Amino acid sequence: MTEGGAATRDLSSTASPPTGSPARAARATGLLVTFVLGGLTATPPLAMDMYLPALPEVTRSLSAPAATVQLTLTACLAGMALGQLVVGPMSDRWGRRRPLLGGLLVYVVATALCAFAPTVETLVAFRLAQGLAGSAGIVIARAVVRDLYDGTAMARFFSTLMLISGAAPIVAPLIGGQLLRVTDWRGVFAVLTLIGVLLTALVWTRLPETLPPALRQAGGVGEALRAMRGLLADLPFTGYVLTGGFAFAALFAYIAASPFVIQEIHGASAQTFALLFGLNSVGLVAAGQLNGKVLVGRVRLERVLAMGLGIVVLAAGALLLMSLGVFGATGLGPVAAGLFVLMTAMGVTLPNAQTLALSRTRHAAGSASALLGASSFLIGAVASPLVGIAGEHTAVPMAVVQLAAALVAVGCFAGLCRPWRTRTGAAETSGEER
Repeated sequence: MTEGGAATRDLSSTASPPTGSPARAARATGLLVTFVLGGLTATPPLAMDMYLPALPEVTRSLSAPAATVQLTLTACLAGMALGQLVVGPMSDRWGRRRPLLGGLLVYVVATALCAFAPTVETLVAFRLAQGLAGSAGIVIARAVVRDLYDGTAMARFFSTLMLISGAAPIVAPLIGGQLLRVTDWRGVFAVLTLIGVLLTALVWTRLPETLPPALRQAGGVGEALRAMRGLLADLPFTGYVLTGGFAFAALFAYIAASPFVIQEIHGASAQTFALLFGLNSVGLVAAGQLNGKVLVGRVRLERVLAMGLGIVVLAAGALLLMSLGVFGATGLGPVAAGLFVLMTAMGVTLPNAQTLALSRTRHAAGSASALLGASSFLIGAVASPLVGIAGEHTAVPMAVVQLAAALVAVGCFAGLCRPWRTRTGAAETSGEER
């Protein structure tokens, strides 16, 4: 039993789903379920990355400063964070399907309203609603993975999801950049609405329930809060949650600032930005596949996570030196290379932080997933306005936020997880699934 008590039982003490259970049946349709879960985890990059090339246009269209327009990203992230804290416990109590379908329906409506926003303040409000509803796909997708898999199988599945959901950051800005040739930023939200409708139909028809009634949690808000408190009492779990959260902040500093750094500072077109963003996402996906196919099962996950964090720190430090002019006038090429290295390192950092956190619990997997996701999105939401605090003509704030977030992530990993002393499951010890 871990420090968090029953709420944080180690996966090795929990039996696999019995034969004939909904979880076993869903796992038997692995390719289809993988595709559906990949679509759900692609919701955040679709909602944000397709919209990124349009940020400078939104600034001009709504006559708003860059820092205010970046609040449309912050609002979406904050909504996704807060929504997960509600939807996660709901899915532990009522199963995965009902909260997921309800959230997707509201997401479609909110996305459609974004296309008609008359002011930047209205757009921020609609983006908040979009994030609140879209959180259902994120948190429940992780909980479903925890329902179906253990140990290294879970780590490999998260890497597979990174391949599928990683296609969204590659394709989304490319689509967004091309859409801006024939429409404005409002047309981007119209396309996002259509994608939401298709995803809702896919979930309705193809995703089975993976949490049987016998395993659901009784009680209301008080019980959910007690479960979360028990999870947070386990210091390594909290450490992995914060490590992943601050690593995500470094990633989101890139997402929020890169349209201005690449297009406004270095004079690139929206299409060039989309191409570079896609290449960076290829690096992230490739690293995720290296993690799932080669490293998992051969190298302890803590060691791989430490390696990823180290590379993020080095890349962020190099970007800060370039933005300060330490190397003289720096063109787009070196900056793009630094961002590519940082994004690639995220391919081994984020999935392993998630796996190590969820490996410490099967009980209340929805609540655990909610804490994991909410922390990432809340910290990312704080990072978003900071990168625009000095305007859109300097890259220094982006690099400072990235380096600071990466260093805090390293501190949480070393101070709370203590990877040289902690053993939390088969994925971290022998690398063999139990």
